[in-house]
Amino acid sequence: MFVGLQGSGKTTTVTKLAYHYKKKGWQTALVCADTFRAGAFDQLRMNATKAKIPFYGSETEADPVKVAKEGVDIFKSEKTEIIIVDTSGRHKQEEELFEEMQEISAATDPQNIIFVMDSSIGQAAFDQAKAFKDKVKVGSVIITKMDGHAKGGGALSAVAATESPIVFLGTGEQIPDLEMFDAKSFVSRLLGMGDIPGMMKLIQDVVPPDGEDMAKRLSEGKFSLRDMYKQFQYIQQMGPLSNVLSMIPGMNNLPQMQGDLGTAKLKAYVTIMDSLTDAELDNAKVLDPPRIMRIARGSGRHPAEVRELLEQHKNFEKVFSGPKGKGMAGLMNKGGLNPRSMQQMASLVPPAALKGMGGMGGLQNMLKSMGAGGMKMPEGFPNFPGFGM
Repeated sequence: MFVGLQGSGKTTTVTKLAYHYKKKGWQTALVCADTFRAGAFDQLRMNATKAKIPFYGSETEADPVKVAKEGVDIFKSEKTEIIIVDTSGRHKQEEELFEEMQEISAATDPQNIIFVMDSSIGQAAFDQAKAFKDKVKVGSVIITKMDGHAKGGGALSAVAATESPIVFLGTGEQIPDLEMFDAKSFVSRLLGMGDIPGMMKLIQDVVPPDGEDMAKRLSEGKFSLRDMYKQFQYIQQMGPLSNVLSMIPGMNNLPQMQGDLGTAKLKAYVTIMDSLTDAELDNAKVLDPPRIMRIARGSGRHPAEVRELLEQHKNFEKVFSGPKGKGMAGLMNKGGLNPRSMQQMASLVPPAALKGMGGMGGLQNMLKSMGAGGMKMPEGFPNFPGFGM
């Protein structure tokens, strides 16, 4: 059973959790016991239909206890393995709604009551979480909206108040945007130190097995617009760009990376590359002014944005190839961490990004983190044997 404040993202999160377990082979179902908020059942029905998860609710019954009991009984009779009940959002001062929550809990007898908390709640987290804990037996916590500016420090207060572990983090608006909580990664991001292992796992989840050809090309220092196109598509599948960047030490401190600006720019680049021909994707040198104008018209973007994309490609190409094999891929494949290669590598990183990482020392620490424990880059991204990958 899900409980929490109104606006914390419960109704979206119940679908995310049901989808998470459905992917693992469990039979899941949803029950909407939120008869207080207008549109709550419509929202759950839309999300559940999109995720292809069975659901139950009523547009006419006003008693949430009755709706919850009927829904749970129906799905139990159908041998559903995981039934998730969504309840109305409530505030610690709304005593009547708290009594309703207790009645739903008594009627459905849930094995686990999950407290859902907005990551931006801040110092109010402890009092609110304790109010729920005092009324029902909260067993675990889910922190939502971790893709925003809030780092989720209030989550620690919620854990203390409920004496319950954090089990998942909501990292975006889409149904798959739910990740299992890892204390080390969470605290590392909270302190602005990034989460390289978490980023590697994200990459492994989105890069297809047939990425070996791209990995080979990158290791040889080759980087076409087609390669860039595929990399951008992979990044889009990893969720909100701000969430991905928060995993890279220092990158979340760059002003140009804040908010939705980076995500919008990435979408614009992908839209532009959708208008390129196969020949243009494989050879950027053929993109003369007339072709740039044609691409701008076809993608609905300004010609200046097309030129900006081509400039970005040149920068990426420089990073991976560089003069006489001195690009990042070449440096990494030749040797490991030594002062000379680090100096050359640092010269390939944009100054603002290098500063955000904490300078040369930050870059070195990040690369060491990527190689810790023999971590291996998935196919489609270059392997770095010099760092134990």
